[in-house]
Amino acid sequence: MISLSPNTQAILLLTAPLIAGGDASSTELLTPGEYKRLARHLRDIQSQPADLIASGATALLDDCGAVIDKDRLQRLLGRGFLLGQVVERWQARAIWVVSRADAGYPRRLKARLRDDAPAVLYGCGDGRLLDAGGLAVVGSRDADDALIHYTMEIGGLAARAGRAIVSGGAKGVDQAAMRAALEAGGLVSGILADSLERTAMNRDHRNKVMDGQLVLISPYDPGAGFNTGHAMQRNKLIYALSDAALVVNADLRKGGTRAGAIEQLGKFRFVPLYVRSTGAPSAGLDALRSEGALPWPNPRDAEELAGVFDVDAAIPEPSLFAGADPAGSVAAPEEAPERPGELEPASAVSGHASDARLEQAAPRNPADALFAIVRSLIRQILSEPKKDSDVSAELGVSPAQAKVWLKRLLDEGEIEKRRHPAGYVAKSADLFEPR
Repeated sequence: MISLSPNTQAILLLTAPLIAGGDASSTELLTPGEYKRLARHLRDIQSQPADLIASGATALLDDCGAVIDKDRLQRLLGRGFLLGQVVERWQARAIWVVSRADAGYPRRLKARLRDDAPAVLYGCGDGRLLDAGGLAVVGSRDADDALIHYTMEIGGLAARAGRAIVSGGAKGVDQAAMRAALEAGGLVSGILADSLERTAMNRDHRNKVMDGQLVLISPYDPGAGFNTGHAMQRNKLIYALSDAALVVNADLRKGGTRAGAIEQLGKFRFVPLYVRSTGAPSAGLDALRSEGALPWPNPRDAEELAGVFDVDAAIPEPSLFAGADPAGSVAAPEEAPERPGELEPASAVSGHASDARLEQAAPRNPADALFAIVRSLIRQILSEPKKDSDVSAELGVSPAQAKVWLKRLLDEGEIEKRRHPAGYVAKSADLFEPR
């Protein structure tokens, strides 16, 4: 059963089309940019989305009218009946929903994309897979038999090496990598730009979901059809959820694969990005090489595959300093994390068949291992509410460093910030947390 947190309910009412309910007001939905402005405003006045649907919210709506037209907000927030209808539909299809304000939201997306992380994610399957990382394999839909075979070899190798595959679920390269990994018993995260509902209902996919091998997510309504813009925007999620990436084929001057790779190479630099280095020549891949992509070393076994993840690349998140902006200041959390336990996790559908494989698929680098110690210490310190200055003093670090660590733990849903008494406090274990 889907149990939406109050924050998620409010965000859905403001941003989601609620397609199953025949929503006539979808043209008024807040755009990602508008919602970002509203969320920042709520943060600045120490409120959160859930406060907009609480009793006595009139004064808050008046205040938010300076950012978004008050009447528009009221019309959107008044769609509770439609939300109830669509939630029933999602529930019947084992689709879960998590918002950026929930503790169960993927940590990697919060840490790496920050304000640009989607406000809401829809999914089917074990959501804990999303923080397991893995190898992103992407390419255009136009792939011949030779490229499909090449891609399936890589998907199978990743599975045998205990590395998850992260891909976009599109025809051609994406589906080949995902299918090969699943057939070899591996783990797969599919980041869809459209048709989550239809894809999740596919019998083969459903079996893999139930087995704990596959999670499917989308930042777009589960019933939404294909949209070029959505496909382009989805690419950054693939890179943000992976540890390394391989582009199997790409067009020279157009296409979402090329655009996503260029954005990763030039703007985000989350992971080392490789391009295919054998087989038919490709002007598109050569162009990516000129932008900084690396030649794929064609690993033959698990040991050689591990090497593609060890390349020194500008991969700022997740790290000990997750949350610090380029200037060194610490960004405040966009929305207060909601209480844990209010989201029915995908594991309730799929069981825990993937637990052991998750441990195998998520190797830690030294920074992650060190932060695990920091995480444990801070959670012990915050057994009762304390201010950041207290945390700084007890850990013996600078106030700025303490704030960075507290910001990351806030983003990850490990701690929460309270008003009365003022301070940070540790939260109970989240349902998405790997065991």
